[in-house]
Amino acid sequence: MCDRVGLHESIGKLAGKDYAGKVFVRKVHFSCDKPSCPICYRYGWAVREARKIEARLVEASKLWGDVEHIFVSIPPKSYGVSDEKVLRSMALKALEALGVIGGGAIFHGSRHRRYEQMGHAFRQVGTDWKPHYHVLGFIRGGYARCRGCGHKNSCVEGCGGFDDRRWQYFLKTGVYVKVVLAERKTIFGTAWYQLNHASIKRDAERSHVVTWFGVVSYRKLKVKVVKKVGVCPVCKHPLKKADYSGSKNHVLNRYASGYERDSMEDLKEGGVVVWREAVKRPFRVRFVGGSYESV
Repeated sequence: MCDRVGLHESIGKLAGKDYAGKVFVRKVHFSCDKPSCPICYRYGWAVREARKIEARLVEASKLWGDVEHIFVSIPPKSYGVSDEKVLRSMALKALEALGVIGGGAIFHGSRHRRYEQMGHAFRQVGTDWKPHYHVLGFIRGGYARCRGCGHKNSCVEGCGGFDDRRWQYFLKTGVYVKVVLAERKTIFGTAWYQLNHASIKRDAERSHVVTWFGVVSYRKLKVKVVKKVGVCPVCKHPLKKADYSGSKNHVLNRYASGYERDSMEDLKEGGVVVWREAVKRPFRVRFVGGSYESV
């Protein structure tokens, strides 16, 4: 919450908006941050991990240039391999051979089936086991040469570019590698999307979804991830936790109709202030009946 109502009103007048007596409110959802949680994985765990990926790659890009989105597909003859470590080794070997000097690899075990006819309509039904990896990383020498090539759909054999090398590697090994050319607005957005439908090992105590390798590995690159602090989009001041004591029924379920994550709300209802900074409550526990409970 940001309760700087006077500042909001002044800025609102300049922007042609009525923010008189308004506080900015942003709903914050608690998350267990577990990739196996069907409720928290998408907007909790995936968001947190995507921010870490972005911070790491942004720091590495200062030394190694543009971040590329690279797709690595395991050959069908190896679909029967159930050990992900073996598949990962195959993918990393291909990336190293093609001049990918480092990055983060995210494992996807399945893909949507192709469109099937259902009566008079076509739709995708279910998924098939087709292991592949999405990699955000760096190519030695970059990819600009191939991206701007006039022979994009008819690569000249022996030109030495990345597309030529990856095609020749595919003919020899069956491992298919390509740079995804779809527009990537942000590193965070790409990482979040790939994470929220990645494959994990459910029976493992800890599931490492992202594998860092090469120049971006933990051993070669040390990055301190700074916790993101929320700011008010109107006045740019830091947000603070709030208590609400009014009668308005706020929609808290992000999947429900009428849900708004950010909103401008009235500071007062019926002349009474209903939005206040939350008082810090001491956290204490006691041991009762063989377990701990808060008091």
